[in-house]
Amino acid sequence: MTERALRTAAIRVLELCRKNGLKIATAESCTGGLVAAALTDIAGSSAVVDRGFVTYSNEAKQQMLGVSAATLKRHGAVSAETVAAMARGALKNSQADLAVAITGIAGPGGGSKQKPVGLVYFAAARRGGGRLARARRYGSIGRRHVRRRSVAEALALLELLAKTKA
Repeated sequence: MTERALRTAAIRVLELCRKNGLKIATAESCTGGLVAAALTDIAGSSAVVDRGFVTYSNEAKQQMLGVSAATLKRHGAVSAETVAAMARGALKNSQADLAVAITGIAGPGGGSKQKPVGLVYFAAARRGGGRLARARRYGSIGRRHVRRRSVAEALALLELLAKTKA
């Protein structure tokens, strides 16, 4: 995904949210704030973007988003359960209508047989209803590429949720 394509996707999300009166929050781990950066790189994004949570550590996930220690212990930081809790926590701790959350293993190290490098989990939630979840296995394509593809996926999920009715 090129910078231009990411910018175009971010503009689409912002325009759709502005048109529908929706605010966004992000909860990011392996992307380290890149989704929020892609959105806020666009002039006028303050009308849509409420806040972003960069929760790289388990402690940050617990303190900022309310992810339970039990969830982290049972499923790990990189799991469908954790990312769903991150999205719920982003909504709970913001004024946003939509939230997207990302956790994964960007690499080059840190992977295992069960959770290889390039595995990324996504969750998006809409206040009052609407939930989306995905897992992607990008493989060992390089840290930068895993993160960039993750931003594109997160923007696509936000776009889908923004098009649905609460």
